[in-house]
Amino acid sequence: MELNKAVLDCMQTLRRRLRAETGEDIRLSHSDALPRMLQACHASRSTETRALGRQLAQLSGHSLPVEPPSRPSSPPPASSTTLPPSGTTVRIYRGQRVYA
Repeated sequence: MELNKAVLDCMQTLRRRLRAETGEDIRLSHSDALPRMLQACHASRSTETRALGRQLAQLSGHSLPVEPPSRPSSPPPASSTTLPPSGTTVRIYRGQRVYA
């Protein structure tokens, strides 16, 4: 693999982002720096970091780890909201309903 300026710039940007996000320090001089960066990008929650990982994979000719197919999320369970008895007042105290 040829390390050109575009690949090195992308790796430096990713290195900074990954260090800020996860605290993982990946040295560019290590022989496994590129696979470790791609793996960390795949595990990242940040869409910008994952996009940089895809860009690095494209520039370097490597492939990203395969993503599992996304499943549709189930709707959140319906909260059981009960109406206060008639004739009572409802106040909110520290985020909680208080019936008086």
